[in-house]
Amino acid sequence: MPLSLPLYSYVKVRFVRRVRRFLRSKSSRKRFRTSSDPSDVSSPGVRQRDESFILEYDRASVLQRTVKSLHFGDGEEKERAAKEIERLIKESAKIRKLIVDLGVVPALVVMADSDQLAVRALIELANGSFVHRTLMVEEGILSKLPKNAKFTAMDSTSHEFAELLCSLSSLANTRLFIASTEPAILYLLTILNSESNPNTNPSPKTKTFCLAALFNISTVLENAETLISNGVIPTLLRFSSVKEHSEKALPTLANLAVSSRGKQALESNSTFPEILIEVMTWEEKPKCQELSAYIIMILAHQSWALRERLAKSRIVPALLELALLGTPLAQKRALKLLQWFKDERQARVGPHSGPQTGRVAAGSAFNKKEIEKGKRTMRSLVKQSLDKNMEIITRRANGGECSSPTIRRTLVSSDSSKSLPF
Repeated sequence: MPLSLPLYSYVKVRFVRRVRRFLRSKSSRKRFRTSSDPSDVSSPGVRQRDESFILEYDRASVLQRTVKSLHFGDGEEKERAAKEIERLIKESAKIRKLIVDLGVVPALVVMADSDQLAVRALIELANGSFVHRTLMVEEGILSKLPKNAKFTAMDSTSHEFAELLCSLSSLANTRLFIASTEPAILYLLTILNSESNPNTNPSPKTKTFCLAALFNISTVLENAETLISNGVIPTLLRFSSVKEHSEKALPTLANLAVSSRGKQALESNSTFPEILIEVMTWEEKPKCQELSAYIIMILAHQSWALRERLAKSRIVPALLELALLGTPLAQKRALKLLQWFKDERQARVGPHSGPQTGRVAAGSAFNKKEIEKGKRTMRSLVKQSLDKNMEIITRRANGGECSSPTIRRTLVSSDSSKSLPF
């Protein structure tokens, strides 16, 4: 709604008074030396101080014109003002604070949905300032996100909003941000899912911003329901299988897996066992190996059916390799998982030993001979698996030179190997 003439005049007078007050405060702090002492005036320290004062005065003059154009100018003047504000913010921290005091943030938020320069200026204001980010959310910046799929697919625009959301998502644990989280999630997923189209594939940096923003949002348990209902699990699993983005996507999956809804969504996905098992074999990505083992631990705890599903996906060889060659944390998690996959009759009952269902009850139809035969068959399979994995691991560790049967038998029969669970 346009301002009435009296109100417009009042706002303009208040704005001019603020700028004048700012200029006076600057001039009272910086005074020129008199020319009575030429040596003093010509000294480097005096010249530097005078040049600094002139520069501050010029910046203040430019700021006065820029803020006036932003508030009262037409479309082109506002665009130029937004670009100039971005430049001034980068040059001076004092200008940054003054700009916010002059009411620039609400004006830039209004322009954000149609002006990329305004978004750039908001990014500069948001960097390193919790107060500025809060002010942007209060002014409704999340409601200004583009809703047109064609518009969000344009990488230049998507990158700007993704970077801004990455900064604003640090407010994820505030009530103000939680109340308006869904538009941000939908926008981030729209960008990430647009990579299927070669013409609209966002840049790797844009994807990194989106994944980082989703991680910040997922740190608040209240956001898990909104994330999962909008289909974030398949997107995160897809990016987890890409080495370039896996380290950003897996932490978000881990945050979601601790919720009951997240656990159900992961278990119902047919691709998650193969993806996480594959990640555990990435020797050049130790952090990803640790996260993958952690997610599997969360899902497999107290779930006998899921353990059977993982065993069919050949998780045991991957866990054996991780237990021998992984980082200390990855080894610890791999050994715990191997203990869970061990014969339930021999596993120690503990807080993390998994369910105790599925055992053969006394008086069942299986006789002792059949049970012993099954145990011998299982031990034989385990020994074959160990022999094969030891051969692969030894060849990889020694460049293919030390893979003789004697060395393998020594490794398999050593005390450390005997202590490994199934």
